[in-house]
Amino acid sequence: MQMMEFDEDEAIAFIRKHTDPELAALYDDDELLNLIDLVYDYYEANGLLDIDLDGDDEEDPDIDELRDYILRMLRKDKGAKLAPGHVAPLLSAYLEYESSLSI
Repeated sequence: MQMMEFDEDEAIAFIRKHTDPELAALYDDDELLNLIDLVYDYYEANGLLDIDLDGDDEEDPDIDELRDYILRMLRKDKGAKLAPGHVAPLLSAYLEYESSLSI
Protein backbone atom coordinates (compact mmCIF):
# COMPACT_ATOMS: atom_id res chain seq x y z
CA MET A 1 0.00 0.00 0.00
CA GLN A 2 1.37 3.38 -0.99
CA MET A 3 0.81 6.43 1.14
CA MET A 4 0.38 9.92 -0.23
CA GLU A 5 2.20 12.64 1.66
CA PHE A 6 0.48 14.31 4.61
CA ASP A 7 -0.16 18.03 4.16
CA GLU A 8 -1.55 19.99 7.10
CA ASP A 9 -3.21 22.59 4.86
CA GLU A 10 -4.95 19.83 2.90
CA ALA A 11 -5.94 18.15 6.17
CA ILE A 12 -7.56 21.35 7.43
CA ALA A 13 -9.34 21.91 4.10
CA PHE A 14 -10.56 18.29 4.18
CA ILE A 15 -11.91 18.69 7.73
CA ARG A 16 -13.75 21.85 6.69
CA LYS A 17 -15.22 20.17 3.61
CA HIS A 18 -16.32 17.02 5.48
CA THR A 19 -17.99 18.59 8.50
CA ASP A 20 -21.09 20.71 8.88
CA PRO A 21 -20.22 24.17 7.46
CA GLU A 22 -21.56 25.91 10.57
CA LEU A 23 -19.35 23.74 12.78
CA ALA A 24 -16.27 24.22 10.61
CA ALA A 25 -16.81 28.00 10.62
CA LEU A 26 -16.56 28.11 14.42
CA TYR A 27 -12.84 27.35 14.41
CA ASP A 28 -9.86 28.94 12.75
CA ASP A 29 -7.09 26.93 11.12
CA ASP A 30 -4.94 27.09 14.27
CA GLU A 31 -7.63 25.35 16.34
CA LEU A 32 -8.00 22.60 13.73
CA LEU A 33 -4.23 22.27 13.59
CA ASN A 34 -4.22 21.90 17.38
CA LEU A 35 -6.63 18.96 16.99
CA ILE A 36 -4.31 17.38 14.41
CA ASP A 37 -1.32 17.92 16.71
CA LEU A 38 -3.17 16.20 19.55
CA VAL A 39 -3.88 13.21 17.28
CA TYR A 40 -0.16 12.93 16.50
CA ASP A 41 0.75 13.32 20.18
CA TYR A 42 -1.56 10.37 20.90
CA TYR A 43 -0.04 8.33 18.07
CA GLU A 44 3.46 9.03 19.33
CA ALA A 45 2.59 8.22 22.96
CA ASN A 46 1.06 4.90 21.88
CA GLY A 47 3.77 3.79 19.45
CA LEU A 48 1.53 4.23 16.42
CA LEU A 49 4.16 6.24 14.54
CA ASP A 50 6.81 3.54 14.86
CA ILE A 51 7.93 2.04 11.58
CA ASP A 52 7.00 -1.64 11.36
CA LEU A 53 9.91 -3.41 9.70
CA ASP A 54 7.98 -6.68 9.45
CA GLY A 55 5.61 -5.14 6.94
CA ASP A 56 2.55 -5.95 9.04
CA ASP A 57 -0.50 -3.76 8.64
CA GLU A 58 -0.45 -0.63 10.73
CA GLU A 59 -2.44 -0.81 13.92
CA ASP A 60 -5.50 1.41 13.87
CA PRO A 61 -5.99 3.71 16.82
CA ASP A 62 -8.78 3.06 19.29
CA ILE A 63 -11.11 5.90 18.27
CA ASP A 64 -12.79 6.20 21.68
CA GLU A 65 -9.44 6.24 23.43
CA LEU A 66 -8.12 8.81 20.97
CA ARG A 67 -11.16 11.05 21.46
CA ASP A 68 -10.86 10.75 25.26
CA TYR A 69 -7.16 11.64 25.07
CA ILE A 70 -7.95 14.75 23.00
CA LEU A 71 -10.67 15.80 25.44
CA ARG A 72 -8.26 15.40 28.39
CA MET A 73 -5.59 17.47 26.66
CA LEU A 74 -8.06 20.19 25.69
CA ARG A 75 -9.20 20.50 29.32
CA LYS A 76 -5.57 21.12 30.30
CA ASP A 77 -5.07 23.73 27.55
CA LYS A 78 -6.56 26.98 28.85
CA GLY A 79 -6.17 28.59 25.42
CA ALA A 80 -8.03 25.87 23.52
CA LYS A 81 -11.33 26.96 22.02
CA LEU A 82 -12.49 23.59 20.70
CA ALA A 83 -15.75 22.60 22.44
CA PRO A 84 -15.86 19.01 23.76
CA GLY A 85 -19.04 18.29 21.79
CA HIS A 86 -17.29 19.21 18.55
CA VAL A 87 -14.31 16.89 18.94
CA ALA A 88 -16.01 13.74 17.61
CA PRO A 89 -17.21 15.13 14.24
CA LEU A 90 -13.97 17.03 13.61
CA LEU A 91 -11.88 14.00 14.59
CA SER A 92 -13.98 11.78 12.33
CA ALA A 93 -13.36 14.13 9.39
CA TYR A 94 -9.63 14.17 10.16
CA LEU A 95 -9.46 10.37 10.28
CA GLU A 96 -11.25 10.29 6.91
CA TYR A 97 -8.46 12.51 5.59
CA GLU A 98 -5.84 10.09 6.93
CA SER A 99 -7.64 7.21 5.22
CA SER A 100 -7.71 9.14 1.97
CA LEU A 101 -3.90 9.17 1.95
CA SER A 102 -3.78 5.38 1.47
CA ILE A 103 -4.00 4.22 -2.09
